[in-house]
Amino acid sequence: MSPPELSNTPCEFQVKARMVGKRIDAYLASRFPDYSRSVIQKVIDAGAVLINGQPTKASYRVRLDDQVRVWLPELADDAPAPEEIPLEVVYEDEALTVINKPPGMVVHPAKGHWSGTLVNALQFHYDTLSTAAGESRPGIVHRLDRDTTGLLIVAKDDLTHRRLALQFEQRMIHKQYLALVAGVPQRDSDYIERTIGFHPTNREKMAIRLPEDGGKEAVTFYEVLERFRGFALVRCTPATGRTHQIRVHLAHIGHPILADKAYSGRDRLTVGDLLGPDAPDADTVLLDRQALHAHALRLDHPLTGRELSLTAPLPHDMVNALAALRTHRGAGPGPNP
Repeated sequence: MSPPELSNTPCEFQVKARMVGKRIDAYLASRFPDYSRSVIQKVIDAGAVLINGQPTKASYRVRLDDQVRVWLPELADDAPAPEEIPLEVVYEDEALTVINKPPGMVVHPAKGHWSGTLVNALQFHYDTLSTAAGESRPGIVHRLDRDTTGLLIVAKDDLTHRRLALQFEQRMIHKQYLALVAGVPQRDSDYIERTIGFHPTNREKMAIRLPEDGGKEAVTFYEVLERFRGFALVRCTPATGRTHQIRVHLAHIGHPILADKAYSGRDRLTVGDLLGPDAPDADTVLLDRQALHAHALRLDHPLTGRELSLTAPLPHDMVNALAALRTHRGAGPGPNP
């Protein structure tokens, strides 16, 4: 790779504790997922990655507080095309927007999903968005899985983006999720503390992994809001932000999220699941995606410092599934969400 193919503007950052010991090529590939590991290695070979001001090798293992500077090649099509996709705005000011993301929407363009994403919609609705996450992810500070609904913060400028990212890193942004799960947890409330890493054979999934196998700290608090015969509505508060954390943790304790194909083995909830296979309309689908919703968000405004506390109501499919559970499976005691 020749220098003219590289961006004139380097990305600069400092290695955090959770990344210590990782190979620099793997570290950069995870930090910049739009680039393959082989491209990252070519960038390193071209001398376009500096560690503490010095060129490095792909095999270098990063250390705490290493200063990394990297010049990346320009992506072939950096800016996703604007698309007129409706957005439900929960909160907006001059610095940020909070969206209630619908089910089925991918947050940013990636392999297999080059259009119809939240970023495509943002490009249509907003003239200015942060570029701190790269030109292909304008405004994106954090993500939700494609089939997870609910609150997602969008930054309109880079200062807002950096301050929000710091709040996420320091665990100052508090999120609550609502989930419908299989089975009924015995305890009214508890927490799950199990390290999470990539699944050993399926790289699209995460799994409970020991630290020596790549598992990272992950803690999820949960509270049972309603009990049904064979099902429950739970509120989850993640203390960490690992990929698929709530989905993995709930499956680990034997209460996977309903219709979560990856972690429950089933991709839908039907009337027959509640009333039996011989019931009228047994094949009617109540849920065809994981029943997980980012319900509440609390943070300090990155510019003013005042507290923002926001909520998004349950989406229609979860409302309908919950109503069916209350009707056919007998709602138990517990406060409404």
